[in-house]
Amino acid sequence: MANRSPLSPAVNPVEENTQGSIGKPLDRVDGPLKVTGRAKYSYEYRSIKDTAYGFIVGAAIAKGRISAIDTSRAEAASRVLAVLTYQNAPKQAPPHPREPGENRYDRSEPFLFSPDVRYQGEPVALVIAETFEAARHAAGLVTVGYVKDREAKFDLVANQSQAYKPKGVNAGMKTDTSEGDFDGAFAAAAVKVDVTYHLPHEHNMPMEPHAAQAVWEGDRLTLYSGQQIAAAAQSTIAKTLQIPVEHVRIVTPFIGGGFGSKVPTHAQAVLAALGAKAVKRPVKIAQTRPQMFANTNHRPECLQRMRLGANRDGTLTAIAHDVWTQTTPHDEFIEQTASFSRVLYAAPNRLHRHWGVILDLPSSDIMRAPGEEPGSVAQECGMDELAVALDMDPIELRIKNEPKDDPETHLPFSSRSLVECYREGARRFGWSKRPKRPGTLRDGRWLVGYGVASAMFPTFMRPSSAVVRLNADGTAIVKTDMTDIGTGSYTVLNQIAAESLGLPTDRVSVELGDTQFPKSAGSGGSFGAASAGSALLLACEQVRSQIAQLISKDRRSPLAGIEPGKILLQGGQAVAGKKSEPLPTALSRLAPSGIEGKGEHQGAEKEPKYSSHAFGAQFAELGVDIDTGEIRVRRMLGVFGSGRILNAKTARSQLVGGMIMGIGAGLTEESIVDLRDGSFVNHDLAEYHVPVHADVPQIDAICLEEKEPYANPLGIKGLGEVGIVGVAAALANAVYNATGIRVREFPITLDKVLGGLPDTTAT
Repeated sequence: MANRSPLSPAVNPVEENTQGSIGKPLDRVDGPLKVTGRAKYSYEYRSIKDTAYGFIVGAAIAKGRISAIDTSRAEAASRVLAVLTYQNAPKQAPPHPREPGENRYDRSEPFLFSPDVRYQGEPVALVIAETFEAARHAAGLVTVGYVKDREAKFDLVANQSQAYKPKGVNAGMKTDTSEGDFDGAFAAAAVKVDVTYHLPHEHNMPMEPHAAQAVWEGDRLTLYSGQQIAAAAQSTIAKTLQIPVEHVRIVTPFIGGGFGSKVPTHAQAVLAALGAKAVKRPVKIAQTRPQMFANTNHRPECLQRMRLGANRDGTLTAIAHDVWTQTTPHDEFIEQTASFSRVLYAAPNRLHRHWGVILDLPSSDIMRAPGEEPGSVAQECGMDELAVALDMDPIELRIKNEPKDDPETHLPFSSRSLVECYREGARRFGWSKRPKRPGTLRDGRWLVGYGVASAMFPTFMRPSSAVVRLNADGTAIVKTDMTDIGTGSYTVLNQIAAESLGLPTDRVSVELGDTQFPKSAGSGGSFGAASAGSALLLACEQVRSQIAQLISKDRRSPLAGIEPGKILLQGGQAVAGKKSEPLPTALSRLAPSGIEGKGEHQGAEKEPKYSSHAFGAQFAELGVDIDTGEIRVRRMLGVFGSGRILNAKTARSQLVGGMIMGIGAGLTEESIVDLRDGSFVNHDLAEYHVPVHADVPQIDAICLEEKEPYANPLGIKGLGEVGIVGVAAALANAVYNATGIRVREFPITLDKVLGGLPDTTAT
């Protein structure tokens, strides 16, 4: 397309640090292993002898009961070792309670435990054979009879009137909050917006499918399984199999994509353990892509009603955000969708509420930026609609309603650069060229529009621990069960240790993803790097302190007698003023077996003194074909304030990846339910449309320099989630700016704008 204006190059998001490693755009230290195929994923431990293959047989109904099951033909098939069903599977603990407890990812998750069927595709049998092909073939020979429950429910809109109030919502947040008198303020408002947005089910679609390989040695299990939180999977497996937790080891050094879908412990992990126990051989299972639509996470369908009341000058007087979301009879998950509007804008009268609607579908669960991503659609599209009603610039409306402190908790923000993100983004994006009236900017056959939306994600901290050993040769080894889902954990932990110990990054090795290592928070909720990194920082400080004390007391050292607190580690040496000693020299003399430090960070304070969030502004320009309604993203820019940046390259990668995923949420991704039988019908990558290279012609993300003194010892906020937030809203607002058509049902596909476009055939 013509007339694309280039974005300015990204600014360096941190000050240049010539002494340390933190902040620098270091290449991923695990990159060579991945590109050469030497990184082992869960399914790829070929050195394990006598491995058998499992294949899952899924239920053909959504709700009911198995009336008969015949496995004889499958058992007689060539190379088949066993077929497990609820009738002969090893004993497991009963299912967890429906309502989530303190940790929804640390609880029993049995499969093949009952003739009852809870959702379409639920495992009803597991075939184990000598080869994958034999297992898959025999799976087709299992015949199952069912008694269907004719009262099954699959339609959110049709069952909205049966919604109930959950006790809480995801991330431990309150179901409902309110302040002031919303009803009175909204009724008296000079300008009102009252609109409802409908968002579909969406599925996490990592390239790497969910896979596991189980090996028993006596009564001890080693499970190679792609898990974002290793310790939670270890506990879940132990509780499910009713064995001591110390008898379970989870190995997950390389996971592949997760996006939240590898936080829970899913069917393949439990079934691999059961299968291996039954046949007394290692068993590996990989879910097929269609199976993943039934047996892994999906973001739940939701309805959101957004009401905004304002004065004529744009000052918000009332905000209400009501959410109805799909959940299931056997497992409650309610996204904290209205939490987004609790934080973003000032208004004296506020109301934020959640309801659950029980449908007989697979369990929903976390997907990148759970709550904040869908919540941003209602709040940020609503703000755009209010800006139109006020005839006001959407950015100026947002800035006018910038709060002085957290509108919900009234705590001061630890740092908040949202206004700076708007202004810097507007300057770089060329917001001043945005058409003031919809449908007035043309590029040939394309109607062109600009959109903006805010991004926000909370700064979470979770308890974590890490060990670092500084060897006598001046190398260091870091160990923690922290995981890397492609976010760069290996790399940023390397940088933290290297800078803290004064070593080059190539002298530090990092070992992750093994429950034999110290327990960490794992990956998820943008808390991974902050939590595990803070623990590592404390471990490195222990090591530095031990070295300094030894050197200070050693008369043979040039630094003898110097106060330990003044001895630093820099450039592979112990340094104090102009005096120094190489670390290998000191360690070979004072600690030839090396020095080890363990750091433990307790996570978030029980009574926080500050409200901490990452913030950003999303800008989008798109074109809508005036004849066909085809929508094409032309360019995008995200500007973020996220505290200290650990690695400029991996940070930008995370943000850009989130923004691309947001394009999917806005324009392409939708898991479609067959309302006759409760199945997801577009259950492959041919029909579940994720953005590809051709959908993203020009995209950039930058981080503003932002000091974060309170969130954690590293001063970081996390970047894994915030990049996706606000993208769908910015695209919807751009569609309106291009066409004058307000789409409130997502994704925004051409059929939803085609009827409102000008008739170019008219004479």
